[in-house]
Amino acid sequence: MLRELHISNLAIIEKVSLEFSAGLNVFTGQTGAGKSLIAGALELLLGLRGGGESAAMLVRPGCDEARVSGVFEIHHPELLQRLAETLDQPLSPGEPLLVTRRISSAGRSGVSVNGAPATMGMLRKAGELLVDIHSQHDQQFLLSSANQLTILDAFAGATDTRRRFGEILRELREHQRRLRELQTNEARRREMLDLYRHQADEIDQADLAPGQYEQAKQRYGMLKNVAQLQSLSAEVLQGLSESDGAVLEQLGVLRQGLRELVRMDASLADLSDAMHQADELLQDAARGLERYQDRLEADPGELERTEARLDVLNRLIHKYARDAAGEDPISAVLVHRETIGKALEELDSDGQSIETLQRRIGQRQADLAKVGEKLSRLRRRAAGRLAPLVEEQFRELEMPEAAFRAELRTRAVDAPDVDASGLEEMEFLVRTNPGQELLPLRKIASGGEMSRIMLALKTILAEQDPMDVLVFDEIDGNIGDRLGAAIGQKMRALARPRGDGREKQILCITHLSQIAACAERHIQISKEIVGPEKDRQTVAKVRVLQREQRVDELAEMMAGRNTTRAARSHARDLLRRVQPSRFPCATGR
Repeated sequence: MLRELHISNLAIIEKVSLEFSAGLNVFTGQTGAGKSLIAGALELLLGLRGGGESAAMLVRPGCDEARVSGVFEIHHPELLQRLAETLDQPLSPGEPLLVTRRISSAGRSGVSVNGAPATMGMLRKAGELLVDIHSQHDQQFLLSSANQLTILDAFAGATDTRRRFGEILRELREHQRRLRELQTNEARRREMLDLYRHQADEIDQADLAPGQYEQAKQRYGMLKNVAQLQSLSAEVLQGLSESDGAVLEQLGVLRQGLRELVRMDASLADLSDAMHQADELLQDAARGLERYQDRLEADPGELERTEARLDVLNRLIHKYARDAAGEDPISAVLVHRETIGKALEELDSDGQSIETLQRRIGQRQADLAKVGEKLSRLRRRAAGRLAPLVEEQFRELEMPEAAFRAELRTRAVDAPDVDASGLEEMEFLVRTNPGQELLPLRKIASGGEMSRIMLALKTILAEQDPMDVLVFDEIDGNIGDRLGAAIGQKMRALARPRGDGREKQILCITHLSQIAACAERHIQISKEIVGPEKDRQTVAKVRVLQREQRVDELAEMMAGRNTTRAARSHARDLLRRVQPSRFPCATGR
């Protein structure tokens, strides 16, 4: 609900602050006084009118910028959530929403919501949620077939079903997208599966262990030189222990002489111990050489086997660990095996995902068809109920011959143009006069007829429509006093509290006294010429009218500036008939 509107330096408005209440608020005044500037200011505020040069022309001459600010109260939870998402900021129920727009004389525009910057796109979307502005020439919220379908769903109690349809459709489309992606890569997936399986088998069959390559290289080097190793080791062993005068034999003689020396001079004991240790070390070396020679003769075929094993290891290292500088190459091969093992799991999972997605798609298609049929059934029933209600409203609005139909066209569930709104496309069709064909509401040309049709639909759908603020900008053109009274009463009824306690707020700019008399709040717009002779300017003035002031204004609307006693009496009588509690008697000046 719009609580306050502040306008400065906009066309002939220098500075105006307005407070609004729930119910019907009307604006009256002489032609050119600036009444429609109120609706224009709202359009600017909410991004429903563009910026640039066209907006800059509205800046009051001699001023740097125009500014419009509005304070809204939002209580409807769903609307609050949609606004929070649109404006990308948290909003709390009942918390004032301050929207400000500034337009410079150069055409630049600035927008803020609760003090935070906002884009024009955000503002425009928020504006479409906050205020529904109707004029004789503008296409409005209800003229969009998509919005008509939304309203019909609310009237049908099908909003939750529609939401469920959209959820299923989004899941289905995501599964289909993922399936196309996997199927597109299926040939590549199979190629990679074959490659990785071959590599894994090759590595697994080699039965690798870290450090194995260096061990094999060392063993191969030894086996390749076995004859020379045997000869040299035999020669060393011969010199150590097996020939006459061998080192160990001579060392034994020397040790015996040293023991005699120690017996005569104990200070040589350390030398004797050192000689003993040398003897033991050399004997160990001799025994080691004997064992080494035994190994060299253990398996004549080992060289071939070691050479073959080394060939296997070199091939695997070249293929899978070519870049393993500074680390054990076999460990690098095993790391590659672990990597392709994980890749194999993912590729196998993708294959299973295709089957899973195909099953899920089949299930979601069945779910979509079931929910879509339920939604279609609710809509067909609601469309049948809506038509006679609208036609009844037409009769009350002096359109006794008008006809209405909500035309639904159902699409196949697998049609490419099916969207989250369901299986139907819809148009509100209207015939205003006998002999004419039913036409889409958006093609109705007459401003007066369009206004009445809008009002009829708004009246019926008031309970379901989340839009709380309606602006009617001079929709009373080309209609008479009797119809004006009917439209005024209809607007007044539309603004009354509904079953959920919510009230609509209607702002109506009108020339008809019959409509103005129905308002809870009557606001007069007038203009004055101010300033010295050479610098005179026109300034719009705004005031909220009370009791006798309303009588004066209505009388002037009926009879012009030279009002008569009869006109005043007629005005007072009109107010008393419409609002007997506020105007209980016909006495007056």
